[in-house]
Amino acid sequence: MSLKLPAGVQITGPINARYDEILTPEALAFVAKLHRAFEPRRQELLKARIERQARIDAGEMPDFLPETKHIREGDWKVAPLPKALERRRTEITGPVEAKMIINAYNSGADSYMTDFEDSNSPNWENQIQGQVNLYDAIRRKLSFKNEAGKEYKLNDKIATLQIRPRGWHLDEKHVLIDGQRVSGGIFDFGLVFFHNAKEQIARGAGPYFYLPKMESHLEARLWNDIFVMAQNEIGLPQGTIKATVLVETILATFEMEEILYELREHSAGLNAGRWDYIFSGIKKFNKNKDFCLAQRGAITMEVPFMRSYALALVKACHKRGAPAMGGMSALIPIKNDPVANEKALAGIRHDKTRDANDGFDGGWVAHPGLVSIAAEEFQKVLGDRPNQWEKQRTEDFGAKDWLNFQPEQPITEAGLRNNINVGIHYLGSWLGGNGCVPIHNLMEDAATAEISRSQVWQWVVSPKGVLDDGRKVTEDMVRGMIAEELTKVKATVSAQGEDTATYDQAAVIFDKMSLTPEYPEFLTLPLYEAMA
Repeated sequence: MSLKLPAGVQITGPINARYDEILTPEALAFVAKLHRAFEPRRQELLKARIERQARIDAGEMPDFLPETKHIREGDWKVAPLPKALERRRTEITGPVEAKMIINAYNSGADSYMTDFEDSNSPNWENQIQGQVNLYDAIRRKLSFKNEAGKEYKLNDKIATLQIRPRGWHLDEKHVLIDGQRVSGGIFDFGLVFFHNAKEQIARGAGPYFYLPKMESHLEARLWNDIFVMAQNEIGLPQGTIKATVLVETILATFEMEEILYELREHSAGLNAGRWDYIFSGIKKFNKNKDFCLAQRGAITMEVPFMRSYALALVKACHKRGAPAMGGMSALIPIKNDPVANEKALAGIRHDKTRDANDGFDGGWVAHPGLVSIAAEEFQKVLGDRPNQWEKQRTEDFGAKDWLNFQPEQPITEAGLRNNINVGIHYLGSWLGGNGCVPIHNLMEDAATAEISRSQVWQWVVSPKGVLDDGRKVTEDMVRGMIAEELTKVKATVSAQGEDTATYDQAAVIFDKMSLTPEYPEFLTLPLYEAMA
């Protein structure tokens, strides 16, 4: 199948069935117009990230921006929310695969964030078939039949859709505009918005988005300007688009109010993206030999730097009349072990009880079986209210809280091995086309894989990377464990009847990403280049 392409647009990926319904000349011209208008600014902002990192490496510590003090001290609110986004007690997330879309829509959650980013392996087929799936789902035409013949269809009552495009650092390598790769985020947003925004409005909702990985209010301003142009291009009133920003970088924490301000006509609040946030802390301070976090299981939402970040997010949102959304526990139901299942469900309940009592207006879950538990805990606190914006936090948070990276221990051999095992398992699955993987009774995505390899890297480099039995974590120790854990992962995957072909490559990539002298910024960048 061949496509009619606008001038300057080149597509190098295969054109499978129905791709021509998404990659239309008009839609690609729309994406190209956004690219030509905004790609120079994206590149400037990515360059600014590198420059900021160099200053941090040289010892500069993040703090509030003096030039935006007037915004933090100003009297302003974000624009009112549409009715479809007023109540968001429970939000479920998952990739743009047909069965997962149907199950998430039907889960009973108030909102469903469908994901082109961290829980989605961004091969060409996943990205474009995902667009086809959403096109059908929005029109209530999506169905799916598994190999056993079981059919999945949308219920009459479904969750409100929100869509997460890729972050600013990611390209779409299969689409070139004037010889240059298009931004993955602009590509994802542009296609889904062009094809579906008016249909979503006609069905009582609208074009609602989640925006990931931002590090500054200037990156939010770029999204806002894209929204303005996009609405003008297809003839929608300004403010029709609504977007929630995931605060999942340590630098964005210092600019939460500014981010809300930049998107104030289009804002649907902030979300505490906890797993990427932990990864961001390790990444930003990788040159600081005094900074060394304990193993992942010890970095809970109760540790001081995580708790202060979450409470500050509630404070910023409620001050500005915006929803504050809690992040996602990685726990999932465990079908074959009643005792372990009860423990997991208790963990979810604890997580959502804390968020509701802290002032969050809703929270994320990773599995349909957890929606009712999360809803119950928010119901206890909110009752019939759509939110709890009247709960205004008064604490003063800042660098003293957010940069107090504790605890530093424990680091155990079991914790080290778990990071290696999870990292290899996830990467092997990702290379095979699956970006959302249950491993050891937790739902893992790119963010948790980033923590796994980042902690291993940090423990090798930092003098504080010492196991609780006194052994220093070393390159030789890690390399030996990589070989051992690869064998375990392949045995596990094989026992589940899955192909193990990608796991040797995954172990090689994990070795390189966790043991290279210079810290690699994102795991997904070399992975993306390695996939077809």
